[in-house]
Amino acid sequence: MRDLANWKGCPAPQPVLIEGRYVRLEPYDRAAHLEALWHDAFGGMAINPLLKYFTQDDFSGIGDFDAWLSSVQQKSGWITEVFRDKATGKVIGMANYMRADPANGVVEVGGVAHGRAMARSPLSTEAHYLMARHVFEDLGYRRYEWKCHSENQPSRTTAARLGFTFEGIFRQHMISKHANRDTAWFSIIDGEWPLIKTAFEAWLSPENFDGDGRQMRRLEDIRVDLAAKERA
Repeated sequence: MRDLANWKGCPAPQPVLIEGRYVRLEPYDRAAHLEALWHDAFGGMAINPLLKYFTQDDFSGIGDFDAWLSSVQQKSGWITEVFRDKATGKVIGMANYMRADPANGVVEVGGVAHGRAMARSPLSTEAHYLMARHVFEDLGYRRYEWKCHSENQPSRTTAARLGFTFEGIFRQHMISKHANRDTAWFSIIDGEWPLIKTAFEAWLSPENFDGDGRQMRRLEDIRVDLAAKERA
């Protein structure tokens, strides 16, 4: 743990452009991204089953989606980052920096929505690597959080795969779509980041993929091997 005797807090997250090998993170711009998210990334009305575990009611059309996204940005301070596939140029998903606590160096990644084009590819892994790297290395945060509906097993699996540690269930934490939501909490802390970063970079290396684009080593296995080497 770092020495906090002279801790002065961190900058609040701001919209940021980050270039990766496979994906580009772009600050949300309504004119450039709204229709691309709705149509290209989320398939229009197919967005509702995709966002099953989000707390807002189902959308009846792009107008509802627009109003919701504007509201969480303006009222709740979400910083929306849009994911663009560098190979195709298409918008493929989004995530948000949210519930930032700069005084204590804590911020959450949430409102995560991966379009179908992100499945079974390096795109989602690199997008989350870039978001985490920005938080820890550019902004100096101590804690990076991931929270999801306790019944959202795909999100829980993704968090664990990315290196977040499960911390427990907050019972009756929220009301979601007019029903109770127990929330699963995960985090990465700054002392864990160097190993997690090294694992991300090893997994994302082109040498980790065969000629058909299949991974050679799993991200989880790379982390385990690195941790074993640190203990040796």
